[in-house]
Amino acid sequence: MNKLSHINAAGDASMVDVSQKPSTVREALAEGFVRMQAQTLSMILAGEHAKGDVFAVARIAGIQWAKQCANLIPFAIP
Repeated sequence: MNKLSHINAAGDASMVDVSQKPSTVREALAEGFVRMQAQTLSMILAGEHAKGDVFAVARIAGIQWAKQCANLIPFAIP
């Protein structure tokens, strides 16, 4: 069985020195589904929702989450 570099012999999580490790390109893909009434979707698409531009808020939320990735996912490096 392959051992994880961030788990020591006792099974405890530990930091790993990656200062000499070459950078790599990584990509993640996420998918989600939203259920709503047809009238709500029509309002959003027409830009007439009372709470403003729903897509702009969603983009900002996604960017804010991505910037916090290292704080939300253990061992993730921004």
